[in-house]
Amino acid sequence: MSARRLARTAATAAVAALLAATAVACGDSGGLADAGAAPTAISPVKLWPDLRPASSPAFPYDVATRETVRGVRVPGDDIRAVDPVDVVEAEIAAHPELYGPTGSYRATPGRVKECRPGGDRARCPLLKAYYRDLTGDGRDDLTLGFRLYPTNQTAVRVYTVEGHRLVQVMSDNDAIIGVELAGRTVIVRSPAGITGYEYRTTWAWDPGQRAMVFTRDEFLRTGGGRRSHTPAPAPSGSATTPPSAGPAPSSSAPSAPSTSAPRPSPTPHASTPHASTPSSPTSPR
Repeated sequence: MSARRLARTAATAAVAALLAATAVACGDSGGLADAGAAPTAISPVKLWPDLRPASSPAFPYDVATRETVRGVRVPGDDIRAVDPVDVVEAEIAAHPELYGPTGSYRATPGRVKECRPGGDRARCPLLKAYYRDLTGDGRDDLTLGFRLYPTNQTAVRVYTVEGHRLVQVMSDNDAIIGVELAGRTVIVRSPAGITGYEYRTTWAWDPGQRAMVFTRDEFLRTGGGRRSHTPAPAPSGSATTPPSAGPAPSSSAPSAPSTSAPRPSPTPHASTPHASTPSSPTSPR
């Protein structure tokens, strides 16, 4: 008997032994067991079918931001060859109403200078640049973030290359917890006004507007909120205290807000205006 046949025979015997062991282990699984009555299915009910629908949305989620970045060249249409510091400085130069002496982000230009060679890198507001195809054209796009001093906001920008030019296709300023790239979307997490909750806004490429637009805005519970104090039950057989005539003062912390608490009215945060298109919308907070 050849060595190859011996190896195959040994392998077959091993598989047979494994199957036999599996059969023994599963042989005592028993038959079907009654799990009790199934819950009754409840179909959705449409409320107020005669209610007149709103004529316009409460907030324009589909407003897009597009702006050609002036003064920044793209060698060989390679966005990785673009200096992110040049990109931020171009935005500062294009919007003196925001970055000038009386602008909301007036302290940012001085800090950006520290990003140049020889500067104090600890004071540089520019964050690490990320490259990923977000527009679906098969080429990398640039995602930038930089702090907006003297506020606690962070700018999130996305750039692509069109016609040998650098084009900004997303602009969002917000107090940010974190930013994620998921597939071809940008997810921005920002704090809510209620402890234990946060906003998560998803931006995705819109081929019609050729820009990143809102596709989802979520108000999510993250935990860590205050919990109501539940008094321990009285011992069995002990006398109970009758209710007082008026409400007794309590030193316990207020209970956690309900998940159905009304969301604050939509008020856009400070956004970067653009020369040819409306300014970037922000998540209604």
